[in-house]
Amino acid sequence: MAYRDTPPDLGALLREYDRARAYTDDLWRDLTPDEVTWRPHDDSSAIGWHLGHQAHVAHFMIRNLTAAEPSPDPELDGLMDSANPEKFRGALPTVQRLGAFRDTVAERVHARIGDIAAGRVGAPGQMAVVATHLLTALINHEYQHDQWIGEVRAENLGHALPDDPVSDRLSRIDGYLVLNPYA
Repeated sequence: MAYRDTPPDLGALLREYDRARAYTDDLWRDLTPDEVTWRPHDDSSAIGWHLGHQAHVAHFMIRNLTAAEPSPDPELDGLMDSANPEKFRGALPTVQRLGAFRDTVAERVHARIGDIAAGRVGAPGQMAVVATHLLTALINHEYQHDQWIGEVRAENLGHALPDDPVSDRLSRIDGYLVLNPYA
């Protein structure tokens, strides 16, 4: 069966993924380690938890929807899972470890989506459809948590927000940046 419509270009979606991650970096890379691990109250999560959670979800989705592979940091899996109640999200790893985890996951996302885009997978057409929706979900999940990171950055820590990323595919819905891959 052929595509009814041409799916979005996976390379373009990877660039949108990189744009979302770069925006996340703009939100946290200039903060001190104490600011990254600070929690506004016991029933909230630190910026660092959101950073780890974004990467954890990206790895989890790539692993479960495209190719089984081990976690790049199994010790973080339970901590960064949103099923873990907020009051138990306080013992965060170092900022360096969080950054390395995020970078490793992003490299794996690129490698796996690159294989799919190049047809180096079984059922390449089907996997291209899966990868399109997977990347869209990962990008929108990144921006979802960026909203909270930005609120804590600006309202609680008193830092200016960076400019929104620029893309014809981005808009704000209910205050959140959202990617439409078909725009």
